[in-house]
Amino acid sequence: PRGTVPRRRPPGSDMGRGLTVLLLALALLAAPARAEGGRAAAEEVQIEVLHLPEACSPKSKKGDLLNAHYDGFLASDGSKFYCSRTQNEGHPKWFVLGVGQVIKGLDIAMMNMCPGEKRKVTIPPSLAYGQQGYAQGKIPPNATLIFEIELYAVNKGPRSVEAFNQIDKDGDKKLSEHEISQYLKEEFARDGKKRHPSAHDEILADIFKKNDHDGDGFISAKEYNVYQHDEL
Repeated sequence: PRGTVPRRRPPGSDMGRGLTVLLLALALLAAPARAEGGRAAAEEVQIEVLHLPEACSPKSKKGDLLNAHYDGFLASDGSKFYCSRTQNEGHPKWFVLGVGQVIKGLDIAMMNMCPGEKRKVTIPPSLAYGQQGYAQGKIPPNATLIFEIELYAVNKGPRSVEAFNQIDKDGDKKLSEHEISQYLKEEFARDGKKRHPSAHDEILADIFKKNDHDGDGFISAKEYNVYQHDEL
């Protein structure tokens, strides 16, 4: 499944500055995903709760940044096609929920989950890899998938109202090229990694190409895709 590269941090720990550039990429470079399937599709995902901790807060919602391990199996024969613990030195995956960074079925299956919870979910082909399958991942066409998921952390996601307000220095509810340019410079300085001088301008141009849908030179709250549970 698609996902972001995990960072070397203990499950459930503070993300710290090590994730700032990752958050920026998720928040501004990734085009917002479009809704698919609606309520009827959500009913097709079968969810079995294997473990529910006594303290269940906060519950995951669209736009949250999650940290989780998950194993994937083919429902047809039970063979394992994916294990996050065997990749990238075994670190859990970081990804934003509900924006298409994982297959649609996982986006649905991991809603309203709390840190420490474990689930077994069954995802139909229409919410996984469909008729095409995923040859690279050894998933045949029309495959029903089973995932065993353990969620470690639920954090405020990069397209939250807090992130928007952090960039919107003048408080006019829209992001200018200057504001995003300054934000990029600050994040790059905190990250401390060496980059080619052209990287800043290329990223800035890509941000506006993917987010300034009406071409007015600003990224509005709607274009930034602040989620409905947040208010500016």
